[in-house]
Amino acid sequence: MQKDTYADIKKKSTRGSLLLLLTAFIWGVAFVAQSVGMKYVGPFTFTAVRNYIAVLILLPLLGFLDRSSGQTQDGPAASDTAFHILPASGRDRKRLLQAGILSGALLAAASCLQQIGIKYTTVGKAGFITAMYIILVPLLGIFLKKKPGVRLWISVGLAIAGLYLLCLAGGRVSLGAGDLLELCCAFFFALQIMAIDHYAPMVDGIRMAWLQFLVCAVLSTVPALIFEDISLTGLLAAWKPLLYAGALSSAVGYTLQIIAQKDTDPVVASLLMSLESSFSLLAGWVILGQKLSARELSGCGLMFLAIMLAQIPAKNRQKA
Repeated sequence: MQKDTYADIKKKSTRGSLLLLLTAFIWGVAFVAQSVGMKYVGPFTFTAVRNYIAVLILLPLLGFLDRSSGQTQDGPAASDTAFHILPASGRDRKRLLQAGILSGALLAAASCLQQIGIKYTTVGKAGFITAMYIILVPLLGIFLKKKPGVRLWISVGLAIAGLYLLCLAGGRVSLGAGDLLELCCAFFFALQIMAIDHYAPMVDGIRMAWLQFLVCAVLSTVPALIFEDISLTGLLAAWKPLLYAGALSSAVGYTLQIIAQKDTDPVVASLLMSLESSFSLLAGWVILGQKLSARELSGCGLMFLAIMLAQIPAKNRQKA
């Protein structure tokens, strides 16, 4: 097998970085789609439908990947490989089910909290508070006996200061219902990322993403049927934000992330994806006309600095 030259590696790395930048842009603008969609459907309904859309879009991709893998195998049975979602091996199937169910349940909790929270706060604030998951992931690592460095604690301090400025209203701290829900959302997103980090090396990434979307959709459907009035009129009125969130933000965004991270340094990948918060702020300002005060912008700046600082590797960390 021929090794890639330095030029090939550099080219793949550049392509991966551009794809991740596009992913961050798609995710940032998705906050606008989620906010607009709330005018027509409930938060649980929106979350369920967007994930069903992602499931339908990724299904043909699973079939294509299945046929492609069959064509690379030896033997007469290779071209006859049947399309299957779950692996043939019992052990691999069990592991994929565990990965999809756990990550899907956490994604459902995070997505529903985020969707409800957007109703009570601005798109920009929602994007920055949600991005706190980047700091929460290494903090939660303490329970896995992973000792955080000094740089992380500085990031936490900056993030808290930024959150203070974001939530300071009338000279006093006012953590609104939407802000609190976005904080809870960031916590569940952090757990979901840790679950993916644990299972991704052991299972097929596209299949895990598909199963995750399916579990998230089903779990979101239950409260939607109980607490919300689902109408065809509302769904048709919200078809644009639903299609954007389901097709681009979920299906395309997560797929681009999986493809791009294979050829991108993980630290660079985290930094690029953290730009999601900046894109959400810009999208809320340009599309919805949501403006933040100088104090709130300063809070966003501190939180962004904290996010960036948390992703910079220590000098003694070994690089691939």
